Amino acid sequence: MGKGSLGSYLVFLLSLALAGATTPVGAQVEGANPPAADPADVESVDAIIAAVYDVISGPAGQARDWDRWRSLFLPEARLIAVAQAPDGAGNHRVMTPDDYVQLSGAFLEENGFFESEIGRTQEDFGPVVHLFSAYQSKRTLEDAEPFARGINSFQLWNDGSRWWVLTVFWTSERPDLPIPAKYLFGGGGG
Repeated sequence: MGKGSLGSYLVFLLSLALAGATTPVGAQVEGANPPAADPADVESVDAIIAAVYDVISGPAGQARDWDRWRSLFLPEARLIAVAQAPDGAGNHRVMTPDDYVQLSGAFLEENGFFESEIGRTQEDFGPVVHLFSAYQSKRTLEDAEPFARGINSFQLWNDGSRWWVLTVFWTSERPDLPIPAKYLFGGGGG
């Protein structure tokens, strides 16, 4: 397998594992108050998106600030990973913010993971924002090529004092599903 196909295969396996795993009981109880957010993390759409990417990113061996992660999400928030098996069957995995930490936290910390935004399109209506955030994932910042790319679909809400993440719904790019240029910076995206 070439470097690209191995990376795609690993992303597929991780996505499939997430999609097929049984849901553990999340430590963050729906309706419970999340940890207090740093006001700088939740003052704008740009700030909260940057904070999401910042929390999950870091070198191998670096602990992530999962309380910061929890502070970005409404307690009832959902993260939904979508994957496709080689036979074409679709799978999905619905998680709470704490489920994501339980399922992915150790992997991110042990292996190194850097996810960065490579494009964005955004729609706003009052306190409601929907945005497509195209991303690339690397094991180290020095990696010449990402091992994965895809789109995170964020739904955000402003309660009058701060921004909250309600939903992150994502899928990875595949050979038969490239990211359209309109969703990439410099490709006609917003």
